Amino acid sequence: MNHERAATPRAARRTGSRALAAALVATALALLPAPAAHADSIRAQQWALDALHTDEAWRTTKGEGITVAVLDTGVDGSHPDLEGRVLAGKDFIGFGAGKGDRAWARHGTAMAGIIAGHGNGPGRADGVVGIAPEAKILPVRVILEGGDPARKRARSTRGNALAQGIRWAADHGADVINLSLGDDSKSAHPEPAEDAAVQYALAKGAVVVASAGNSGEDGDHISYPAAYPGVIAVAAVDSSGTHASFSTSRWYATVSAPGVDVIIADPDRRYYEGWGTSAASAFVSGAAALVRSAHPDLTPAQVKKLLADTARNAPEGGRDDDRGYGFVDPAAAIEAGGKLRPAGLRPTPAPHGKKYFGAGPGPLRDADEPAGWLAPAVGGIGVLLLAGSVALWRTSRPAAPRHFH
Repeated sequence: MNHERAATPRAARRTGSRALAAALVATALALLPAPAAHADSIRAQQWALDALHTDEAWRTTKGEGITVAVLDTGVDGSHPDLEGRVLAGKDFIGFGAGKGDRAWARHGTAMAGIIAGHGNGPGRADGVVGIAPEAKILPVRVILEGGDPARKRARSTRGNALAQGIRWAADHGADVINLSLGDDSKSAHPEPAEDAAVQYALAKGAVVVASAGNSGEDGDHISYPAAYPGVIAVAAVDSSGTHASFSTSRWYATVSAPGVDVIIADPDRRYYEGWGTSAASAFVSGAAALVRSAHPDLTPAQVKKLLADTARNAPEGGRDDDRGYGFVDPAAAIEAGGKLRPAGLRPTPAPHGKKYFGAGPGPLRDADEPAGWLAPAVGGIGVLLLAGSVALWRTSRPAAPRHFH
């Protein structure tokens, strides 16, 4: 399952108390208002931008011409940090919370902000800036928020949403597909339709990125879709580059990225600080967007190898299950990519066999439950990444404390 931790504002140090998500199906989380802070403090707390050497990468590109599909709970395209960046997308759920409801597009908006936020206000000096601020976001709703009353219904009726969403994104111009979701429960297993959809997207030229999973303190269960062949699976580290204890350690980890104390935007126009491998996946999707923008003819396999080969702070021996090949470095990947010759796409391979690897955020299910509800349930897990966070800043007065399930 995806484990998300409650955080305090970076201005004040975190306490030792942490909210641990139990089952994907029943996890309580609190959103607490923080003391009013000037908007500039939000940008100052985006440590990930410095760690990822974005200023160096941006000398070449900021992601112009690239579309990143965010398969999630929806994206609020009217958010000041995303306005003008969000394309018309697709809803494969068809019901549940709608725009304006609290249980709508929170997780998806946060991921989109990490990828392509451009800030707001005079000179865009306020708000969140993403790693690829000139990329476009293609929102594809394939899961529901944890607090959406319709989530249970979605589990039983929209089991193919994730596979459908991946194929749709690949057919509608996605250069990169971000999957900040997954199933890393004890009963997690590969779904042939999802595997085939991933292989289809890769063959169409889309880079596929997924969170490695948040079961690091609960057994390091293999997670899907991170485990499918060809996927860039992303583990989480903190600002010192240390493996996050909640981040799943498995042999499929490709690279690591910021996943602790990450500043995220929310449809309520507040900013929150949260952590999980969902955020790490979004950062690497942004990094992949920069590489694709600079070198549009490279194949997904070449982009994956580039990010792995140029990763910084590689573990002893070159790779380990905690951090993959090291901390993703988009600037280094862009430079190295200039020396490559495009390999050309290969025909779509048959779905993978019985040997799988991987781990991503997803829901628990009973042994007798059908696999069909897997994809929508996965959404509940990914959502928990942001839910256990604290509000840092808002343009208006703080709201009263809220408690969600």
